[in-house]
Amino acid sequence: MDGTAPTWTTSHAAGFLSVDLRAPDLAAVMVKEFASERPVAGVLTYMDQHVELAARLAHALGLPGMAPEAALRCRDEAERWCLLAEHRVPSTRSYAAGTEQDAVDRAKVLGFPVVVKPRGLDGSAGVWRADSESEVRYAYRAATSSSVLGLSAFAVTECLVEEFLQGEEVSAETIVLGPERTRIVAITRKVLGPAPTVLEVGHVVRAHDPLVRDPAVTSVVRRAVEALGISSGLLHIKLRLTHRGPRITHVSPSLGGDLIPLLVELALGIDLPAAAAAVATGAEPDLSPRAASTAAVQFASPRLSGRISELSVSSPGESGLDTFEPWLERLVLNQRLGAYVSAPPLSSIDDRLAHWVVQGPDDRACAQRLADIADRLVVGIDAPVHHAASGR
Repeated sequence: MDGTAPTWTTSHAAGFLSVDLRAPDLAAVMVKEFASERPVAGVLTYMDQHVELAARLAHALGLPGMAPEAALRCRDEAERWCLLAEHRVPSTRSYAAGTEQDAVDRAKVLGFPVVVKPRGLDGSAGVWRADSESEVRYAYRAATSSSVLGLSAFAVTECLVEEFLQGEEVSAETIVLGPERTRIVAITRKVLGPAPTVLEVGHVVRAHDPLVRDPAVTSVVRRAVEALGISSGLLHIKLRLTHRGPRITHVSPSLGGDLIPLLVELALGIDLPAAAAAVATGAEPDLSPRAASTAAVQFASPRLSGRISELSVSSPGESGLDTFEPWLERLVLNQRLGAYVSAPPLSSIDDRLAHWVVQGPDDRACAQRLADIADRLVVGIDAPVHHAASGR
């Protein structure tokens, strides 16, 4: 189902329903009509902004799925933080702010630095660190005007002001199969870009990561699931590993983005999309590890803003890419020549120039292989020409 005709999904789809996904009542009518002619086994989405709709459709058809109320709690970060605080789940202190002055007042209560972000966007869009009142005001304007991948139409209005937490950022790729059946399948280690934004520029998944069975991480994840009333589904739960222990910073009720499911499959041999489909149809997923390595992805951001004049990879003949094939899973150029891109701190995931995925026996090998590919990326950007204003 989508508002536009399928493109890359065509070869994978047995049918297509054209409907505005912002019209849930109409979508429900069309799905029920479709289901009356063809049996439907489950409802699944891989897009975070559609989890509430998927839950409502599954509930209307009497199929397995997350309760619509739980999906709504996950989508609205302000409500989520209230519930986590109420259940005393270690998490980021967070306040909703409806105006620029509200944001400043909330920041003063929390103490600087703070993080200002949209209340319901993904992909780290519009997320800023602010160290002063003036920076909060700027961050508020940026957060309330940001969009990424067209998701602003589905975003909850207002923004959030949160305490800034020191410590490594990770995500727990988690599956919930029922009451007291919450399991962390994998841990993703995050690589963050330069401040003041909190844009993710890479991810690493390793087999046998000790955090998968870490008692503190496991406890906070399970407590968050219970507090939010999540009874089934795949979750992407972000945490900061602070000196006071792990604390929840985000809960996404869907598969992680940025090719994280692919990294899990390469490193562990576990197919998270297949597991999500199994859960959506009431089947028992196969979570047996079939690999034991490390996998990583890196995203290249522009170093300056402007139009792309060159974007290529150095020739394989130069002691080249053909020798990388055993461990280079993919190398993709994301932009076209002539496209305008913004450099940090104004960039978002829409400005990424390229990305590549590698495998290796450990973190060190993956880091070296990521760097080898980065060295072969050739980028040319023509910065905008600024003419001095005429005095006449």
